[in-house]
Amino acid sequence: MGSFFAELARQASANARREVEAYAREIPEFGFLDTNSRARAETLEYALWLRRRTVELSPDNSALSDDDLGYIAAIGESRAAAGMPLDARQRVLRLHTSLMLREINEATEAQRGVGVDELMRMMNWFAPQGERGIRAYSQGFVTALRHRLPYVEQAALLARSLLNGDPISAELASALGMELPERCAVTVIRVADRPVGDRDLESEIEALVRTHHAPITWCPGSGSRSGELIALIPLHPPTPQASEGPGTAETVQPHSVPDLAPDLVSDLVRDFAQALGRPCAAGTATSPLSEVADALDLARRISRAAPLRRASARLRPHTVSDVFVELAVADAPFVDEWLNAVGRSLQPGPDLLVTLDAYYRHDMHRGATAAALNVHPRTLDYRLRRVRELTGIDPGSTRGVRIFSSVVTRRLSEAWH
Repeated sequence: MGSFFAELARQASANARREVEAYAREIPEFGFLDTNSRARAETLEYALWLRRRTVELSPDNSALSDDDLGYIAAIGESRAAAGMPLDARQRVLRLHTSLMLREINEATEAQRGVGVDELMRMMNWFAPQGERGIRAYSQGFVTALRHRLPYVEQAALLARSLLNGDPISAELASALGMELPERCAVTVIRVADRPVGDRDLESEIEALVRTHHAPITWCPGSGSRSGELIALIPLHPPTPQASEGPGTAETVQPHSVPDLAPDLVSDLVRDFAQALGRPCAAGTATSPLSEVADALDLARRISRAAPLRRASARLRPHTVSDVFVELAVADAPFVDEWLNAVGRSLQPGPDLLVTLDAYYRHDMHRGATAAALNVHPRTLDYRLRRVRELTGIDPGSTRGVRIFSSVVTRRLSEAWH
């Protein structure tokens, strides 16, 4: 054994103790190590074992054995069974990796004559075997979660791990029988304040998870009964079709994946709105699985700009193209206040905002709008004339459509409440 590996072996006990002390000091979930001597001894034993196996295997680039990986998985399982959350597991792995790299650097400095080949042997071993160890630890962790958590909570955990970029999401998805696609539609369904006494939504969310077989989580609002349902809907592009041109075998590329999102997501939005029985607003954005955090931010902004509506056959998730004006207005307070003033000027009229909403939703078709409002077309004409009298803007003009459609959407989104 070279001097570098011998130095690591000499320092193994001290380094293991330092790791246990770092856990107790830096990770709140390991605070029990200061009072539970048995748990501290077990943690120290594992830390020391891992370092000794590193020194034994790395000089010859030998792989961790199945027994080694089984022991690592058992440690992950025991920690999850004790209630360690996913974010704490990530902090443990980061701290452990950081300490191991520090120990390698210290051994290199202590043995100034160490050859580059010894250091390279260690690094060539450390990365792939470290990855195998982390995978085994995660598998054990997920095994315990499967026994400890209900199915719907596992799906919520998967949604959060995907949004946080946690590699354990692959293990969670496998445990749930869910496939992780290359792209997904991140959808946020915003629920306004619900009256005290309204039932909780656990059963409705569980039904959604089981029906749509997707990662879904509920995020309650701060200090109220509002909240957001976040769902990551897998998007699978259609199978490419071969062209039938003579003498060729070219492949016709599928249409862009975002075009598939409305049909896949609308069912979930309508199912949840129907179960909720109260107005909600949905925003969706598609992205590669690796960029879902950015897609969540966009979908959330869209849902907050979108109007709150009850369940209906017409209910669907909004995209950027639906509310791009309102998104820009939300970032321009002086424009938003001007539109708010236009909206306030309509208050003396009879149901003018409701009328304008129906008018634009039916593409300004008089007959369809009057039928939707259950009024005579002449009543509709009176209301539109009243809008023009109160504001000086014709709701059927290009200028009127641009202004009043934004006024209606901002009011119905409750942005001005």
